[in-house]
Amino acid sequence: MIRAVFLSVVASAAFIAGTVSAAAVAHAAAVGTITGKVSLTRLGKPLTDASGVVVYAVGFNQAPAATVPKLRQHKGQFEPRLLAITAGQKVDFPNMDKFFHNVFSLSKARRFDLGQYKKGRSKKKTFPRKGIVEVYCNIHPKMSATILVLPNRAFAFTSVDGSFTLRDVPAGSWSVFAYSRRATRPARLNKVVVAAGKKTVVTGLAIEETKRDFAHKNKYGEAYKDRKGKY
Repeated sequence: MIRAVFLSVVASAAFIAGTVSAAAVAHAAAVGTITGKVSLTRLGKPLTDASGVVVYAVGFNQAPAATVPKLRQHKGQFEPRLLAITAGQKVDFPNMDKFFHNVFSLSKARRFDLGQYKKGRSKKKTFPRKGIVEVYCNIHPKMSATILVLPNRAFAFTSVDGSFTLRDVPAGSWSVFAYSRRATRPARLNKVVVAAGKKTVVTGLAIEETKRDFAHKNKYGEAYKDRKGKY
């Protein structure tokens, strides 16, 4: 109670002094954070590097950020292999290789085909619907990436030790997920309660990775040709 009153007094004083806007004070009073760790195993073995997992909260919608993230084509691969965005956000697909690429997806959440384009060229695409979008190159069968289109901006990637922090989460009760491209389904926690101005610590997010590869067919539903022109 004393801490709450103290924070209120500090916020009011800062506002009066002109160092904090009214919007900033209202925002700070309405959001909290979610923090914790994700444990990661692959084919039954614990991983010492648990980075690259996306942790996100669902149950509320937010407008996308104004930034345009990039999914690069570089050294015959996509960078990054996993990209998280908010529904309505645009993604840039620059070609940084000396050869042509043809980026496409047949996913229900967003079907698209950017066609072939060379180094130095880039094309953008907007992703209006939430869901999982698997992205491939129609020329290079080993290229694959995943775009996770989320309903809000409350997501973060884990660090090496599996730790994460979701910031500016609205006060309320939400579900929290942890997603890896190599897992058959995400880990989930229900009814995670976030209080305004408080930090909520969660436990129990564990992912088992079982997917060995990302083999796929081309945009016509056919097998890729090898270098000799054979299927």
